[in-house]
Amino acid sequence: MRWLAVVLGVLLTSSTVPAQAAPDPAKHALVGYLHASFANGSGYVPLADVPDEWDIIDLAFGEPTSVTSGDIRFTRCPASECPNVESDADFTAAVKAKQAAGKKVLISIGGQNGQVQLTTAAARDAFVSSVSAIIDKYGLDGLDIDFEGHSLYLDSGDTDFRNPTTPVIVNLIAALKSLKEKYGDKFVLTMAPETFFVQVGYQFYGGSNGGDSRTGSYLPVIHAVRDFLTVLHVQDYNSGPVMGLDNQYHTMGGADFHIAMTDMVKAGFPVANTDRTFPGLRDDQIGFGLPAAVGAGNGYTAPAAVHEALDCLAKGQNCGGYSLRGGTSPGLRGLMTWSINWDRYYNWEFRNSHAPYLDALP
Repeated sequence: MRWLAVVLGVLLTSSTVPAQAAPDPAKHALVGYLHASFANGSGYVPLADVPDEWDIIDLAFGEPTSVTSGDIRFTRCPASECPNVESDADFTAAVKAKQAAGKKVLISIGGQNGQVQLTTAAARDAFVSSVSAIIDKYGLDGLDIDFEGHSLYLDSGDTDFRNPTTPVIVNLIAALKSLKEKYGDKFVLTMAPETFFVQVGYQFYGGSNGGDSRTGSYLPVIHAVRDFLTVLHVQDYNSGPVMGLDNQYHTMGGADFHIAMTDMVKAGFPVANTDRTFPGLRDDQIGFGLPAAVGAGNGYTAPAAVHEALDCLAKGQNCGGYSLRGGTSPGLRGLMTWSINWDRYYNWEFRNSHAPYLDALP
């Protein structure tokens, strides 16, 4: 998410709360980021005050002590910035209450300012250890990867997404597999890449043909963890025009963009400048992300247009002439937004518009 987060780097205490098992996420989930370490102009929302419609809550953000340390810290918003911030005890109690209601609460790592480059085995191990400490301290359900900027890239010659060789990619995959092994079936893993790191891989992959080494760099990570990836909700915002499987450019802000971008993830697509095809994900692993309101980010889409996109993707209706290459997705997991705080600031337009739609899907 392209928003200013406060990096404070305060060490977590040694006290821990065991992670709690919880039911699977809602079949059609409303996913929202909660500004947990900063206020960012929209005001602080205590976790207990997050409305029940939110099925997956991503705590923003855990950030590294340095770009390459792998040592992730989650510092809750200070009272000087968030006067209504709750105590650690009340925060932890709210996590348990959300889980008892069937919700998932995750720590989101990264954001615009939280650059994470796991360039060494030591950084990989520090990532696993420090993320585990955060999950255990608050009893969280798992992890959201929101790596942006220069966190992920592909070294020259790394052209096979099925067998990556770039250390920042290889070590992230290994770290995620270690966390899955540690927490087992209850571990929830979500990802919120920008289109640049996923769908743009259809046109450009890594630095081939003089391109940007970051293009498509989430693809090897997504592929490696697809067996235990809970939800991929690509950010359909802060994006330039992107070529879809119809070989036409699609522009954010309307139903067409969400249809074309999501169809790419469902159908899969040939990866540029390689002879390999990225296989699509199951529909229950797929959502897409939106700004909560006009002021929350570039790419705001009016509720009616979002519902047009969902009609097309889930039901095969209102596709506007676009032909779904991946077929309909009746099990589409849902919608993500940046953010719960901004949604409250704008009188809950996102929640009020989309939770009833998702609830009405079979």
